[in-house]
Formats: sequence, C-alpha cells, structure tokens
Amino acid sequence: MQRVGAPAAGRRRRKPRKPDGEAAPLTLSRVTAIRAFARFEAEEDAARWLEEACEAEDTVEVLVDEALELLNRALHAQALASANPMSRTELSPEGAERILIGFGSGEETAAGRFREARQVDVAPRSSRRRRREEELRPQERVAAILGGRERADACETLLLRARADLDAGRDREAALQLRVGLEALLVELKGALADPGHEEDMTTLQARRSEAGEAANEALAEELTGERREQVEELLKLSERVLRRRRVLKG
Repeated sequence: MQRVGAPAAGRRRRKPRKPDGEAAPLTLSRVTAIRAFARFEAEEDAARWLEEACEAEDTVEVLVDEALELLNRALHAQALASANPMSRTELSPEGAERILIGFGSGEETAAGRFREARQVDVAPRSSRRRRREEELRPQERVAAILGGRERADACETLLLRARADLDAGRDREAALQLRVGLEALLVELKGALADPGHEEDMTTLQARRSEAGEAANEALAEELTGERREQVEELLKLSERVLRRRRVLKG
C-alpha cells in the first residue's frame, strides 16, 4: 500500500487557522493486489489474458472481488494487530477512485506499476446497489436517527456485523454474531408489522433459533462444517429480509 497525493496529516496539534475557502488536497492510498500464483510465460500471453479478461464482465467482477478480499483481510489483520477498534476493515469497489487490471514484472507490480493496464468500470454492480438503496431510502432514516425521531435497533448492528464477517470468510465470528443478533431481532421486531410475511418469517426464525445457538457453540470449538455454514447463511438472509421489509413498509 502506498500513499499518493497530499502528505499525511501530522499528529501534532496545531493552532487553528481560518479557512481560506479552498478544500485541502486529500491523500489517496494506492493498493496493488498481485496474483503471484498465476505467472505468464511470455508478455504476449499476459497481453492476451488482459484483453480477454477486461472484455468479460464476469471475469472483471471475479478479479475485483479477489483483490478486495485480499485487501480486506489485510485491513482486518491490521486492526487486530494494532488493537484499534476504529480501524476501517471493509472496503467496497464503489469507494475506489479507480480500479485497474494489468500485468507487469515482479519489480513493477511491487512498486504499484504495470507494463500494461486497463481501467475497469464497476457501474453495473453499483447500479444494483443503488436500486436497493433507493428502495430503502437510507438518507431519510439517517436524518431521522440523527434528529432523535427514530432509534436504531441493536439487532441491526449485530446482524450487519454478522454479514460482514460471513462475506469475509470469518464463519466462526459470523455464527457468534448471528446468535445474539437473532435473539435481539426476535425481541425488538416482535409485532413490528401487521403483515403476513413478517409474521411468517418471525415464526420461522423463532422455530430455528436453536440452530443459531448450535452454530455458535460449534464456532467456539472449531471451524463450522459446510452444513452449519449454510444454516448460518440461511438464517442471516431471513433476518435481513425481516429488517428490509420493516424498512420498506414503514418508510
């Protein structure tokens, strides 16, 4: 990881200055994820791969996801190593200033340079997320929470953490978060909606709450089995559906 642009802010406290009306330049972090296990015999092979990879949307998504998974694992490890709960541990492609896919020698890629590279667009993924956000109208809820007109439920935070852990491959942590998140949801959202779908999902979650407990107990001793992980995924998706329905119907 390299910092480019403006120098990082120092730690010394400085005397406040009046703003001059111009925004200060921001420091950017440039990260290069190297697929050292997939070497090419010749530059022509690498150029051919780059051309084909960038033409296929599915391949681009796989490569971007692969790079982000590596980056987020590194950020998570840094947060643990520094014991800093405020460290950012999850990034998404939409937050990147730009994303490049390319190839180069070991020295070039280690320095964040490429022999040849293409900028790729993640707009299709962004549009799907944008449609979901428009449905949930997050800005309206942010204003309501900040204004004290609405209170966030504990289950929302716990289940959000469970989703982040599960997507990052931290299955044991996800199972532990799901247990307390599900328990909180069953209490906080009981009778929250006069909707048949809500009642049906809540009844299902109530009936399967023991599965969340068993998964958490297993996570305390060892890695989850494939079947147990599927249970965690199913229960988490069902819990997320309950939260999403509540948000959409209540506005």
